[in-house]
Amino acid sequence: MEKRKVILDCDPGHDDAFAIMLAAQHLDLLGVTTVGGNGFLENTTRNALQVLDVIGRSDVKVYPGHAGPSTKELVIADNVHGKSAMDGPQLPPPSKSAESKHGVDFIVDTVMSTDDVTLIATGPLTNIASALNKEPRIAQRAKGLYIMGGGAYCGNWTAAAEFNIFVDPEAAYKVFHSGMPIYMCGVNLTRQCPVLRENVEKMRALGNKAGKFAAELLDFFARGGDAHLHDPCAVAWIIDPSIVTSAYLHVDIELDGTLTRGMTVTDLRPLQGNRPEADIDLDTMKRWNDAPEGSPFRGLMPNTHVGLRLDADKFNALVLETLRNYN
Repeated sequence: MEKRKVILDCDPGHDDAFAIMLAAQHLDLLGVTTVGGNGFLENTTRNALQVLDVIGRSDVKVYPGHAGPSTKELVIADNVHGKSAMDGPQLPPPSKSAESKHGVDFIVDTVMSTDDVTLIATGPLTNIASALNKEPRIAQRAKGLYIMGGGAYCGNWTAAAEFNIFVDPEAAYKVFHSGMPIYMCGVNLTRQCPVLRENVEKMRALGNKAGKFAAELLDFFARGGDAHLHDPCAVAWIIDPSIVTSAYLHVDIELDGTLTRGMTVTDLRPLQGNRPEADIDLDTMKRWNDAPEGSPFRGLMPNTHVGLRLDADKFNALVLETLRNYN
């Protein structure tokens, strides 16, 4: 079976490292682009190169993109990921340098010259929005965009906003209004699979370089006892679509709210069924989807496939098997 062609735009980041490891094994990873987010650009770029070294995929090229948003100062998550943006494992310097070509140029040139490229974004959407500004036709050329970001009804950086969207809401607004097919893994989905100590020890027990690296990443990342592998969920959705159950809904980005800036405002009205004990009723969504043409639709017209349920057992099995298959 031919592997799906992807570009991974990321800001490594502990959980981005797992996204890279999944993509490099199961997908045709055409390149990695980096962005300022979890850490400063020089750190996220170095981290991407180091992850690829660990798994023996230094053949995958890394293209640095934007250092931060164009409209505001970059906010980093050093309280979560540490000073290097990937604290924990002790790794040697990268075996090779990043490419001189800008990440945005790589995205545009690759999507315009190669059919059926899927974009994956696990950091702020600065590079993706910039690519759309440079060449709007990538919205129609790309097969789709899988995002780890936002939340259907909750945030994590603020009460309303998830970190990746909060860092650059204007970029997110551009992306969600581009017409590109979007698949959103928000924190409402990714928090359904917490990092469990037993799973960390299974990774360590693999006895290979990738398993040791993964366990050391999570030793640091889960040091406070509350951590989730957010970013690889977006990659896992491509590899095995049965891992995520989604609904096609309308999502917009709040730009002005004092308390809600960066919120992915998700119109859940199509999922409001008749059962008072259920806030979200996927059976209701199925009834809307199967309704005859011309039937009344409750809510704004959909633009995003919103992940709502995660099969944690399948997800954890995929991650462990991926690590096992590396040397």
